[in-house]
Formats: sequence, structure tokens, C-alpha cells
Amino acid sequence: MNIIKVKDRQELDKKIPSMPWYVEKFINYKLPDLSPSSLLEYVRDYETFFSWLLAEGLADADSIRNIPIEALERLHMESVDNFRMFLMTRTENANSRTTISRKLSSLRSLFHYLSQIAEDEQFYPLLKRNVMAKVQIKRTHKPKDSAAKLEGKLLQEDEIQQFLDYIRTGYGQDVANNKQALYAYEKNKVRDVCLVSLILNSGLRVSEVVNLNVDDIDLKKRLTHVYRKGKNDDTFKTPVYFRQDAIEALKSYLELRQSQYKAPRKEKALFLAVANGKKEGERMTKRAIQEMVVKYAKRFGKPYLSVHKLRHSFATDYYMRNDLYKTQEQLGHASPETTQIYAHLTDKTMAEAIDSPKE
Repeated sequence: MNIIKVKDRQELDKKIPSMPWYVEKFINYKLPDLSPSSLLEYVRDYETFFSWLLAEGLADADSIRNIPIEALERLHMESVDNFRMFLMTRTENANSRTTISRKLSSLRSLFHYLSQIAEDEQFYPLLKRNVMAKVQIKRTHKPKDSAAKLEGKLLQEDEIQQFLDYIRTGYGQDVANNKQALYAYEKNKVRDVCLVSLILNSGLRVSEVVNLNVDDIDLKKRLTHVYRKGKNDDTFKTPVYFRQDAIEALKSYLELRQSQYKAPRKEKALFLAVANGKKEGERMTKRAIQEMVVKYAKRFGKPYLSVHKLRHSFATDYYMRNDLYKTQEQLGHASPETTQIYAHLTDKTMAEAIDSPKE
């Protein structure tokens, strides 16, 4: 069972009743093809858009749920441009270009469904006029641009081992005078080293790590089995190899997992945490893992380091030793174009290598 998908499906089910009937119809149409996580993002984007419509007086309704579909037909391109400007300039939670493109893309998907696929009882489209068909969404980041943003913000070569060593011992020395921080560190450092080591030696996504169960790990074959992003089949887990370097950390953690975290038998999660006020361990959350990495990264002197940048760090190193398509398979990318980020990241290294002295 994919824990994140289950939670997102529950959240999606809570939000759908507050949406107009035609949005609910669209979500039901998309359910077989998209994950609950993706659909939840759609609904959140629609909340923002419909709230803006009401605030601007572009829809005559007392709530989002009661916004008539005719209000969408009456929208002009000027309205779409104003919504884009609102997303760019609002004082709280201003959106990046990437986020704005995603929100507009969500609207395009809804409008396309209503105007081209869904029909009324007379077989006419539900939406007679589709203003979003005129909206061009520019690609916001190319692999080369993404690589440029990551340059200098990843762990390279010796730094990977240095970061792991810091989590093993260095952090404890830095917080020696903080009893509360030291206690939490001593209790969880074996788990933390194991988790970070696994990502740095496999390139797993944080969502994939969250969903890992104990029986997903095969130490002999150096394999873990994960629910891959974008695959909506919860009956199949993809095998992903991890490097030999992760073995010792995994063994150390597995030896103390039960005694340290006292999880009930029904709890199959690999990585556990004991919440405040509780005695039994539960599956670590995505946020807990992200905060844990940031905590160590700041003390290590790399405050820009994140869980996802650990994945990028592995991927860059892996790409140097393999080809594009092996890297794509290892990382679970749907398109080789995404994997090309690492080709650009390694350009500098390759340029230096061509003039390196002979041994």
C-alpha cells in the first residue's frame, strides 16, 4: 500500500465536495489515469482560481461549489492574464514561473475536458467556449537551466562520505552543549545515517523512502522495491538497486529498529520515528525526513542541501560511471530529457578530464 497515495486520496475526498459539479466530474474521469497526489494538486489549483473568480466578481455565486459553468464561458483572455498577474504579484505565497505554468496547465486540462470530451444529454460539449485553448504555456525550465541552478549545490565525490561521517559523529560534537538536541541525535543517528546513506547510494525519491517497508529490502541482492512516481499500479513495486556502501548502515539500523523504536507488529515501515507523547514508533513522514536532512545540512555548512539534492548528488555521480539510459532507469524518470540534467552537470568535469595529465 502506497502510504502517501492513501493520505492524498483521503484529502482529495475531503476537498471534492467543495468543488463545482463539473470539477468533480473531471476528477472522476481522471482517477484511473492519474495518482491521487496529482489530482489533489489539480484541486488545490482550482481552489486558488475559483477563489480569485469570486473575489474579482467574475462569478455570481455564494461559494466555490456553486460557481456555474457559464462563468467559465464568459471569461476573456484579459481575465486569464489578470489571474496570471495575481499569481505573480500576490503578497503572500507568491508563485514561481514554474508554479504559475503548472496552475495554468491544470486549468487547461479542466477546460479541455469540459469543451472536448464531456457532453450534456443532447451530446453537446458542457463548455461551449474554451478561453484556455488560447493560452500558451511556455516551458519554464530546460535541462541545461535546471543544471545551472544545481551547480555548486550538490555533494561531490569526497563530500558524500564527509556528510555521512558528519551525521555519524560530527553533529553530536557540535550540539554537545545542547542536552535536548544531543538526546534526540543519539537516539536517531543510526537511523538517520541509514536513511541518508540509502538515498546517496540509490537516488531514491523522498516519497519512495517514506513508503519503504522492512520486507522491501533485500541485502543479499542489494535491492529495494519501491512504488515509482507516475505509476498508478499499487500492486507492483519496481526493483531498484543500491550500492554496497549502503549495506553496513542498513544492517546497523535493522539490528536496533525494533528495540529502539518499539513498533507494533503491524507496523511494517522501514524508517520509524517516535512522536512526542507516544511510546511506539510509527512510519516517518515526508516532512520529518526533509527536516532531518536540513538540520544536518545547516550544521554541515551546506544550508541549501535538501533530500532532493541528495538524490541529485547520487545521480550526478552515477551518470559519470554509466550512460544516460541506465541513469534514467535507476532514477525512474519517465523521459530521458529529464535525465539530461546530469549530462549538463558533468560538462565541467568532462572538460577538465580531457586535458588531465597522463598517469
